[in-house]
Amino acid sequence: MERQDLSDRQFEALLARLDQIALELARMNRRQEAEEGFLRVAAELRALNESLSALAYAALGQSGPSVRRRRAG
Repeated sequence: MERQDLSDRQFEALLARLDQIALELARMNRRQEAEEGFLRVAAELRALNESLSALAYAALGQSGPSVRRRRAG
């Protein structure tokens, strides 16, 4: 592959484009980190919900819930 010399103008344009790419990569990384954080929070909330459900059923004991219904009329 033959080496090609860049003019100052081409070099500046190339550097500007590389800067834009670096900024976009930084934005994408921040977004991905935020999404990963939300996924961890969602997983913790699911685990908490399961624990609370287990505690609620345990509090009911063997008999289950007693529900009183109003008579219509």
